[in-house]
Amino acid sequence: MPTTPQTIDELHEALQENGRRPYGRTRTVTAEELVDAAEQFAEPVALVHALLELQEAYTYGSEPRKSPVVFARLLTLFDEQPDVFDERLRHLLFWRFKWVAAALRALPEIPLASLRQWLTEMRDRYEKAGLGLQPYYGQAYQLAAHVGEDTALAYELWAGRSRTQLSDCEACEICERALYHLAAGDDERALRAWEPVLAGKESCQEEPARSISYALLPLVRAGRTEEARRLHLAGYRGCRRNPSMAGEVGRHLEFCALTGNEARGLELLAENRTLFEEVDSPLDRLAFLTGVDVLLRRVESLGHGDLPAAGPAGRTWTVAALRADVAEQADGLAARFDTRNGTATHAERREARLDRAPLLDALELTLRARSLDDVVPAATVVDSPAPAPVAESLTELILRARALRTDGHPDADACWTRLRTMVAAEDYTHPDDATVGTLAELRADLLIEDAHKAGEKQEFTVAAALQEQAAELYDEAGQEEHALLARAGALLTTAEATSQDSESTEARTAALTDAHASMVRMQEAATGLTPPYEARLLRLRATALGLRLQVSRDKEFAAPALAEADLLLAHATEHDIAGQVSRAMMLRAGSYALSGELPTAVEEIDALLDRLRTQGPAWHLPDALGLRGQLHLGLREAEAAHADLAEGIRLAAEWPAGAIDTVRLHGGLAEACMRLGRAQEALRHLTRSAELELRHGSRTDAYCTYSNAAQLTLDLGRVEDCIALLDSLLSEPDISSGELDDRLTAQLRLTRARALHAGDDLKAATAEFIALAASSAGWDDDPGSHAMIAAETAVLLGESGEFGRAREVVDQALAAHARDARYESLSSALRELARLQARAQGPDGLADALAFLTDAGRIADEARAAGYQAHGRPLDAALAYEYGRVNAYAGEHEDALTALDKALGLLGEPGPEGGDQAVEWAECVRLAAAVEGFHLERPGPALARLDAAIDRLSALGHKEETEALAALAAELRDE
Repeated sequence: MPTTPQTIDELHEALQENGRRPYGRTRTVTAEELVDAAEQFAEPVALVHALLELQEAYTYGSEPRKSPVVFARLLTLFDEQPDVFDERLRHLLFWRFKWVAAALRALPEIPLASLRQWLTEMRDRYEKAGLGLQPYYGQAYQLAAHVGEDTALAYELWAGRSRTQLSDCEACEICERALYHLAAGDDERALRAWEPVLAGKESCQEEPARSISYALLPLVRAGRTEEARRLHLAGYRGCRRNPSMAGEVGRHLEFCALTGNEARGLELLAENRTLFEEVDSPLDRLAFLTGVDVLLRRVESLGHGDLPAAGPAGRTWTVAALRADVAEQADGLAARFDTRNGTATHAERREARLDRAPLLDALELTLRARSLDDVVPAATVVDSPAPAPVAESLTELILRARALRTDGHPDADACWTRLRTMVAAEDYTHPDDATVGTLAELRADLLIEDAHKAGEKQEFTVAAALQEQAAELYDEAGQEEHALLARAGALLTTAEATSQDSESTEARTAALTDAHASMVRMQEAATGLTPPYEARLLRLRATALGLRLQVSRDKEFAAPALAEADLLLAHATEHDIAGQVSRAMMLRAGSYALSGELPTAVEEIDALLDRLRTQGPAWHLPDALGLRGQLHLGLREAEAAHADLAEGIRLAAEWPAGAIDTVRLHGGLAEACMRLGRAQEALRHLTRSAELELRHGSRTDAYCTYSNAAQLTLDLGRVEDCIALLDSLLSEPDISSGELDDRLTAQLRLTRARALHAGDDLKAATAEFIALAASSAGWDDDPGSHAMIAAETAVLLGESGEFGRAREVVDQALAAHARDARYESLSSALRELARLQARAQGPDGLADALAFLTDAGRIADEARAAGYQAHGRPLDAALAYEYGRVNAYAGEHEDALTALDKALGLLGEPGPEGGDQAVEWAECVRLAAAVEGFHLERPGPALARLDAAIDRLSALGHKEETEALAALAAELRDE
């Protein structure tokens, strides 16, 4: 708390501010300080308010031991000074008898007799106050269910009574009824009872999150898997990282474990790691730990007990070690409750959860479907799995690896992976065989493989250094051809590094030109190059010129690129080097494509595909199909592109995982799907492409692709899927630690904030936007983006009714806009703020609303002077329409009508074409007629306006717009 309140008013303001904070230590500590502050005033009402806030903080902060103590003080105050408690405070006091009953149940050290005594106290108090006893019987039933007694009578005594003002809310009572049926083994009846809550018709602070967590497994057992998936995403978000809902988190972990989503379960466990320390309620802790136990047992049973797991802070945990620790704690807690209650209920319930068999092999819960293999620490991941042991000597393995590499065969990766492991072993002994060569040569071979992988990840500087090291080792081994190729490769990757780092097209082009010239000189100076090595050098030369054409987009570079590809093609054809023939034809097709000759490029790739299907190599087919798919996309032939790219992915699956780059195939297929209007299919390919990029180490590319997938998910209205995807990404170590580019991280968070807003979670969305606006304020190189973010933030604050803060934030947006204009986004935000304030405050908010519109008018003037064309409605027309709405909300109906007539003039008469113009014109007519006919009581002119508009729209075929105006006209005539 920044300063201690000095007056009663300051205390109440501080209490209100604290009430807006999320539950947790910050809110609780502040509430404790506010109680201390309230005790300094000779005003018992202030102390009552402070104590109520403190009890709420303890209750929802999972500190049940402290809640009854605070309530005892409140009860004493009530007994001593009942007049202090007005009707509202009295209601809160009697309501919280139930909170104390729940807190005492959660503490195994409280004797059962004390729990029953408290219920007797509650009953006596309620009877003395003339209150209905249904809430008391509700607590009696919950105690019976907790202890494990026969609950039939207790349930009837509660459920059969009429509700009172102090009864739990409808949503909470529905959950208790459903749990009663669930405990009896009647899934169907429980789900019927839950229906209003699961459908969103009944809710409260803890609902529907609490009900959802219990309903997930019954839903799966009933075959309603899609509903379970959807509710898991929404329900988990409602309880994540919340100490008072630790049991709910545990049930979501259990759901993941029993539906083939163990990897997601571990991810969610990591996200809720703080609950191991923050949950002070033994009952909630038992529920949480049991859910964790179910998950960890399942992971361990699948043979992954050595995987890392997120447990209590202070040590590194494996799944097996954490499971043992969790099991010991949970068993101890269950035993303590059963000892207190004199039953075996909690141990039996825990054992029943642990004994449940998986319900499904796999239920795809999120767009980021992951297996346990995907959560192996990055340091232990290899790009290709080692092949199963085969009966071949080390000499044979080395020779086979080299032969496969020369052919470019996908199986080469597995051989080199196996050799890398063998050479790294302390007991490795190199074969004394002249056909194999020296250990230095083999180490150079392995460095070349490492360089290739670094190049695939676009780590060109690393790749060039590895190639130079390999060249030195090849020199040491007397392998001149190998050394020459390694140095030529280093030239190319160094040029690619320059091309990657430089923003100058000229510098990038020059680097590739110089690399090519150096390779030509190297080849001219070399003597005795064998055909395969000369082909590989020619391919490097052709690749350099192909990249130069790609970087420069200068058609003058097309002819040299084609000439080099032709040299490679002629040489490879003469010496029957099939793989290099294929690559030469690919380079030719690519050069034609880059120079804009797409039909010729298709002819080239068609010829290549014919050759590959008859002469091979077959593993080049996926790449060739991928290129033809991209060419068809360029020719706007989406169906043909889809067919090629899908076949490419199918054929790539016939080779070892990771041996063929399918990232671009999935990315291209996503684009083809979007053009065909198959957005859901596009989404699957986008997420697959992103996850492959992530596995291959191209993390920035992966996050960019995932960002596109998240936006598409939001556009499709799959709000919870979008939020779940982004939550998963934002928990990745390189994002949470701040290693990722801050702009890309901000884009992910911005999409998440928009998704929260779309999902009607205004509080969370506003908090995220405020944080983004604060962080983007320092983007001196990109003030326009800050202007856009701050503008959206201001609108959300306006939706929350915080117009003062909205004014401050939109002023920041305007200041940033002055440095980097964002006409449309700022104008839209200002108009929306004006509308929100006028609608919320009526005449009292008119002046501030008009101030927003004045700023919007200035932006419209600036845009007009700059020649800016809005993508949506013209800014002047939109502004005039908003003046009409704002004045109408404020009761200034003549001004409203004048503004709307101006807007109609600016919009212009609608035409026969579709689009938004007719919709906007009709809406403007409708509002003008409503203001004129109803508020200004001039129905004649209003009806004339409507009839003319209806005739105009009908003649143009705008049926929907006509119907809305006709309905208003009928209403006016009835009036």
